[in-house]
Amino acid sequence: MRKILAILAIGGLMISCGEKKEEKKGGFEMNRAKKEVKSEAVSEGVPVDLDNKGVGPITSVEFGETVDADLAAKGEKTFNTICMACHMAEQRMIGPALKGVYERRSPEWVMNMILNPDRMLKEDPIAQALLKEYNNAIMLNQNLSEEDARAVAEYLRTM
Repeated sequence: MRKILAILAIGGLMISCGEKKEEKKGGFEMNRAKKEVKSEAVSEGVPVDLDNKGVGPITSVEFGETVDADLAAKGEKTFNTICMACHMAEQRMIGPALKGVYERRSPEWVMNMILNPDRMLKEDPIAQALLKEYNNAIMLNQNLSEEDARAVAEYLRTM
């Protein structure tokens, strides 16, 4: 009997000291490591076009020499309430980073996109390229007034 117990004990030790196997668990795995986020000023697939005014009611926008601080403050409030869900200043999110947007797009195009994203996505080649670039994430119509869109456009100048 002692021999059997000794053999079982030795066998148990040999099995427990053997090679450790890693178990793979199925399902969702989340890596919490912080990744470096690159700021992209201009996407490779979307051209810079300052002549395109877009599709919509805005045909002309005149910016003053300096930023209108009161209008920009109103625009910042609207931006933080509505736009920040998808856009940040220097980082791509669901939508493009907006810092320096007027180096890539005309003010008219920006306001038409804010006011009329549905029609812009159907008819404007740059809006269509952005849609493709951002995995078909459409910009929703927030039903802003022209005054609200102008305030957001002024705020974008401060970025």
